[in-house]
Amino acid sequence: MPEKKDHDEIIGKGTWIDKVADSLIKREKKIGRTLDTIRVESGLGASGIPHIGSMGDAVRAYGIALALQNLGYRAELVAYSDDMDGLRKIPYGLPEWLNDYLARPVSSIPDPFGSCHRSYGDHMSGLLLDGLDRAGIKYSFRSGRESYKSGLLVNQIDTLLRNSSLLGKKISEFVGQDKYTEVLPYFPICSQCGRLYTAIAEKYLPDEKKVTYICSGSRIGKVDVKGCGNRGEADITKGEGKLAWKVEFAARWQALDIRFEAYGKDIMDSVRVNDWVADEILSYPHPLHVKYEMFLDKTGKKISKSAGNVLTPQMWLKYGSPESILLLLYKRITGTRHVGLDDIPTLMDEYDYYEDVYFGRAKEDNPAKLAKTKGVYEYVNRLKPPAMPDAHVPYRLIVQQASIFRGETAEKRHEKVFGRLSKYGVVKDKTERMMRKIELACNWADDIDSSTEQKFEIELDDKQKNAIRQLIQSLGSLSSISPSDPEAPKNLQSIVFDTARSNGIEPKEFFVLLYRMLINADRGPRIGNYVLDLGIDRTCTMLERYL
Repeated sequence: MPEKKDHDEIIGKGTWIDKVADSLIKREKKIGRTLDTIRVESGLGASGIPHIGSMGDAVRAYGIALALQNLGYRAELVAYSDDMDGLRKIPYGLPEWLNDYLARPVSSIPDPFGSCHRSYGDHMSGLLLDGLDRAGIKYSFRSGRESYKSGLLVNQIDTLLRNSSLLGKKISEFVGQDKYTEVLPYFPICSQCGRLYTAIAEKYLPDEKKVTYICSGSRIGKVDVKGCGNRGEADITKGEGKLAWKVEFAARWQALDIRFEAYGKDIMDSVRVNDWVADEILSYPHPLHVKYEMFLDKTGKKISKSAGNVLTPQMWLKYGSPESILLLLYKRITGTRHVGLDDIPTLMDEYDYYEDVYFGRAKEDNPAKLAKTKGVYEYVNRLKPPAMPDAHVPYRLIVQQASIFRGETAEKRHEKVFGRLSKYGVVKDKTERMMRKIELACNWADDIDSSTEQKFEIELDDKQKNAIRQLIQSLGSLSSISPSDPEAPKNLQSIVFDTARSNGIEPKEFFVLLYRMLINADRGPRIGNYVLDLGIDRTCTMLERYL
């Protein structure tokens, strides 16, 4: 009798990443394609400032490549920049002179940030690549502009334009867009005004590999962009135009032999059309997909390159480690995500928890959850986890210490914060990772937590409220205590013990409550030394918020 299959079987490292990689391999074997090199793709938007969601697309694709490598296959991430796209509107905060370049390919627009990059498109792509580099993501970069100019997509463009009539009908059938029943799914670049969407493709000349067009103008978003009236021909072998999105993905997939690409639900219709185009027109089985939800800001609005609520990788990495951003992206892929800079302290501490589980310092009895937690930790560390864990200090505790030593030089400030942490007994060795964490926390203290202390979501019952009131009163009577008094920490510690007992609360439980109120953690330094260094008045003010 065959053995019953265990539906809770752990695949690979037990994460969603491994499940996708396993499905991908099974699908490729069924199709019968070679598995010598498996390429996964992420499209890099080059029309606006890249945000955390843009980075997420590439990071998740890289995770699939890592899982494939873990299963014994050669895999790589292709990061494809859509830098042939035309500029449709001016992103928030960028100069008004860009209006003169509406509808031009972003790769032919001057860099609005100065002369650090060859073009607008290069600058935007560069920002995202910088984020990937700083997060340790390995990729093979492809520029859309260079791909078109080098002729990489010529065969696909030729096949698609020869079948433009069928494509137009199918696009209309799929998404109700009739545009391509009248014009070709190709945007020539007008040779006279340099615009993309104003030049309407009329006819394909297959023998010459050219598209005839008239630059008659177009409505882009809410703006009517006039054409220059020029009639001309665009050579598809020389990058004198680009495919419409409704068919371009399919062309890329075949030309680059892409086997996996995730997508956001905002381009779901385009992906559906491209899957059909790949399968039926190009005879290339479309890649395996995973659909993910959009990143929203804390108000519920979509994070957008043009709306001015962009959270960039560079902003995140000023306050959080690369591992914290990878943890955000690898924990799960389903569900809408509300994300903001205020998630950084929690994710910094959560990474420490994952590390504790990985090294056995935190217990997890559920085998599936244990495997998943350890697996996510390994992917966050690009399958090269450290040999041993570092000291774990709550991020907010470091922020509080950093706020005490403002005005010092950066080097002195970092040393003094480390000295405090060492005094509390929460660190011993001065590791590179710990000093970097101190640097990040100092940035947070200066830019974000400079004037107010955060109140955490803690509900106190009546017994706890009475105990906190009593503690505040007792501490208030010692406001003139001298920090140099060697008995001061011991006396403060005793006050906390006495307060807990007199209110019928276990001291251990009361200490945990105080840590949660002060640093949003279950453990921390010895309360006596900590309160003395933080300042009795400041401590009392922070505790009063919960009453």
